[in-house]
Amino acid sequence: MDTRPVVRRGVPEGSEARVAALYWEAFGRKLGAALNPPDKARAFLAAHLHHDRGVTALVDGEVAGVAGYQLDGRGLTGGGAGDVLAAYGVLRGLPRLALLTLLERRPAARELVMDGIAVAPEHRGAGIGARLLSEIAVVAAEAGCQRIRLDVIDVNPRARALYERHGFTAVRTENTPYLRGLMGFGAVTTMHRPVTTADSGSGHGSGPRGQAR
Repeated sequence: MDTRPVVRRGVPEGSEARVAALYWEAFGRKLGAALNPPDKARAFLAAHLHHDRGVTALVDGEVAGVAGYQLDGRGLTGGGAGDVLAAYGVLRGLPRLALLTLLERRPAARELVMDGIAVAPEHRGAGIGARLLSEIAVVAAEAGCQRIRLDVIDVNPRARALYERHGFTAVRTENTPYLRGLMGFGAVTTMHRPVTTADSGSGHGSGPRGQAR
């Protein structure tokens, strides 16, 4: 059995439920008020993924980690207002749409916005997060972006430490005490990383790379 991670562009067909589960495990605390209950939330995420807006790490053919990003108005997690209302009903769907709008972050010109990074617990500590970040940087360079942007919440210091180790710096922090009781966090820090000429190469990380089919 080959347990080396293979980093690939895109979400492989048939792995939607796995990717949604990983994403929910990482961000369910943040998204719970808008998409709960968990089973329904995972099903909604799986049904509305944009396969070409993610980078995945596969171990023995299974998705062990995923990083999503936004470009050209599309991110890894999709589903418009009509989809939310269809899934949750009008009365329950409208307040959920308002919460999702609070979390929305649109890219500026020549900017790639990360939707987040999630690694399965059993594969953490193996460098998968770092390799996904490196591949995201290559995607940004190929798209002609000048920088990568992401937001990290105050209750996720481990993620912030990972980003800082890989060249991201905090540019501002927005205190959101009104969201602490509702979504479990009270501040959001925006971080930037410039896209450099080194990112345009293909020799990032270690181990195989490829294109998901």
